[in-house]
Amino acid sequence: MRARIPLAISVVLVVVPLFIALFGPLISVDSNKAGLPYSADGVLGTDGLGRDVLGLLLVGGRTALGMAFGAVLIAYAVGGLIGLVAASTRHRWLDEVLIRPLDVLLPLPSLLVISVVAVGWQASAPAITLAVAMVNVPTVARLVRAAALDAASSPVVEALRMQRESWATIQLGYVGRAVIGPVAADIGTRITLAVFLVASVNFLGLGLSPTASDWAVSVSRNREGLLLQPWSVLAPAILLVSFTLGFNLLADRLVHHTRRLAVSPV
Repeated sequence: MRARIPLAISVVLVVVPLFIALFGPLISVDSNKAGLPYSADGVLGTDGLGRDVLGLLLVGGRTALGMAFGAVLIAYAVGGLIGLVAASTRHRWLDEVLIRPLDVLLPLPSLLVISVVAVGWQASAPAITLAVAMVNVPTVARLVRAAALDAASSPVVEALRMQRESWATIQLGYVGRAVIGPVAADIGTRITLAVFLVASVNFLGLGLSPTASDWAVSVSRNREGLLLQPWSVLAPAILLVSFTLGFNLLADRLVHHTRRLAVSPV
């Protein structure tokens, strides 16, 4: 039972904000109905614009978590493909062409790149999602390449090539299995980082509109009224912290489980 308590807590911390983000818009109240700023009306009161805090919470998670998940999905679709091709190619020059340009992006500050893209593209949700994905592509590509190198050069792959198996069958069917462990362990940290980047850009006012219902935007917009109506700040902040903390705990358990499998005798 003691071993299960941390897992149960981690799951609850992740599921609650995720459930609100997925199903909140379906049951949301009219959050745009104007009332008195920072009043006690409603379950959680109103924000600085007089809008219902509970209604904002129910609809704000779609952008707060949706952009982060979308960015990670794009980063792995692009970076994973680059990493697999670089690891499996027999041409040294192709490996250099694919990986070296990504090394230029690695030293660039993530927030700076995302902020420039967000401002240039008028802070739209797709622009922020693509920017967060772009700063994650280099590390994802290097991770997949490093994890796939041994499998891509193994005798099994050579035998599959002699049998004239397709590139997709070899890379996704055999080499892909070799990178599942490292990728699974990395996804937890990657999603947490994406949530942090998206929330940071929105909190700094460089992301979505100041009137958006996004959780990070709500924290930024209402922080001056923290003492007047604390739930306008604490409620969205708690959901963001809950998700990132819970996902970190789950990712940590996954990493330890992967390591135990790696060192266990066959």
